[in-house]
Amino acid sequence: MAEKMPSFKYGGADWFTDLSTPDSLYIFPALTALTFLITVECNMQERMEGNPAAKTMKNVSRVLAALTVLFTMSFPKAIFCYWITSNLFSLTYGLVLKAPGVKKALGVPEIPLQPAVTTPRPSIDLYTALKQTLKQAKTASQQSTSLPVEPTKASNQGTPPPSTINQRLRNLEKQVKGRKKNKKR
Repeated sequence: MAEKMPSFKYGGADWFTDLSTPDSLYIFPALTALTFLITVECNMQERMEGNPAAKTMKNVSRVLAALTVLFTMSFPKAIFCYWITSNLFSLTYGLVLKAPGVKKALGVPEIPLQPAVTTPRPSIDLYTALKQTLKQAKTASQQSTSLPVEPTKASNQGTPPPSTINQRLRNLEKQVKGRKKNKKR
């Protein structure tokens, strides 16, 4: 639209009289990046201590603001007129909505401070748990003499029968999967 509207050729002011051409002084790309960066810094969520995703988002937005100048240097000035105005509007309403009086007047509830979430690490790693399970299975098979057990190659070597090991391994897998699910929450 910036290139096809005849009024854009003569609708600017100062150094940007022709809105259909790129800014040769790069003032508009720099101003766009600056207003975007200020908006990000002022309006991103506060109280990010316990939220690593919000901190990452803010850092990515900072990098994006810096790269905006490089990516948009060849854009027509008309786009920047819109973009800078939009950024200033976003900054203004973000700052206005942070004011306690405005929040109260509009009925915006206060967001309670959330403590940082830390998940306790399991005290036993998988290898140690497997080793303990095998020891328990071995001890249990040596102690259980109530059922007659046919001598097999495995039982002659002092290891429990495969069915006991398989059952213990399945139980151990369930425990590990349960811990992973709890970590993700």
